[in-house]
Amino acid sequence: MTGPVPDVFDPRLYGQGIPHDRYRLLRDHHPVAWQEEPEVLGWPAGPGFWAVTRHADVVRVLKDSATYSSYLGATQIRDPDPADLPFIRRMMLNQDPPHHRRLRTLVSRAFTSRRIDRFADVVRERARTLLAGAVDGARAGDGTCDLVAQVTDDYALLNLTDLLGVPETDRALLLHWTQRVIGYQDPDEAGTPTLGPDGKPLNPRSPSALRDMFDYAHALAAHKRRHPADDVLTALATDPELTAPELEMFFFLLVVAGNDTVRSAAPGGLSLLAQHPEAYARLCRGEAGFAGAVDELLRRHPPVLTFRRTAVQDTVLAGTRIRTGDKVVVLHASANHDERVFPDPYALDLTRSPNPHVSFGDGPHVCLGAHFARLQLRTLYEETCRALPPGRLQLAAPPVRLVSNFINGLKSLLVALS
Repeated sequence: MTGPVPDVFDPRLYGQGIPHDRYRLLRDHHPVAWQEEPEVLGWPAGPGFWAVTRHADVVRVLKDSATYSSYLGATQIRDPDPADLPFIRRMMLNQDPPHHRRLRTLVSRAFTSRRIDRFADVVRERARTLLAGAVDGARAGDGTCDLVAQVTDDYALLNLTDLLGVPETDRALLLHWTQRVIGYQDPDEAGTPTLGPDGKPLNPRSPSALRDMFDYAHALAAHKRRHPADDVLTALATDPELTAPELEMFFFLLVVAGNDTVRSAAPGGLSLLAQHPEAYARLCRGEAGFAGAVDELLRRHPPVLTFRRTAVQDTVLAGTRIRTGDKVVVLHASANHDERVFPDPYALDLTRSPNPHVSFGDGPHVCLGAHFARLQLRTLYEETCRALPPGRLQLAAPPVRLVSNFINGLKSLLVALS
């Protein structure tokens, strides 16, 4: 007797925590489970989708772009407005091979390991400075600090803007755009939604909602052509193969995805370390390597919760018949805790090996910025061990989570720096 299929769609559910009990029930009894898509938080109802929860099936969907398309309906659970779909499909994230391969090759020429590694010293100094400021502020106050507000938001944003080549005077814009696009389901992040002519909330990914970001991208690209530098925006702006619309969408992708991956993963990892003091002590004593620790923290707290595909043809997945045009949604946090792949999956084992988590995806859309994200996360955890030795990193309150079924974000991480 397995009972009814639990809901794992409602964004409000994730504001309370990742529903691991529901995920496990789905993995064990309904590995490809139909989910209703009712109206929530003012956003219209949808047709429903298949939730994919086991690791092997998630990997299969992510790798098989011929069956499960990113292009047909884009990659968010909610269906875009049909009028916006051609625009949304221009983004690399929402394309399939071979067109996706061309765009990925173009941006890869700008997003090189050499360019990223050049920022290692800057990233380390920024981590030290932000952590020192948080410690000093806690000592001058009540002994607590919010690591999201005082460390990780600025850390992710400033590292990205250095790499992109965004002037210091404009950097607050990137956080504003990220909050507006990523946090649209959360009133604290998005504020009062902008309403369209029909009185319904305007999709933050629609062309009209992104016009200010695109205008800025073109102005910055023009500046980079006049004043080239060794940064990603200069490389993109001066690439003769890149069209103006493609530049817009690359800027959108890099600003939002590039910022929010680390912005979500960093406080999630710090929260886990604070909740597991013995593991944190082993890490700081050198009994676990930082590179492996980064992967285990990503496994336990993936920055992205879901990605959507659309079935190109009738198919069968884990014994479930899927029809052409059905939405198929992979659940990263469920796959990362699948007992079939990860022994004792709810333990934080910083030496876990192998660790085939899917926090950066898999297949043709595997995260292009994974190298830069790992560099930032590894450096932050190294410097946290120096600034806050074992015993000095403790939660002062439960983390405040983002209301979102897409991003696994923390809005606040209040710690007591004893």
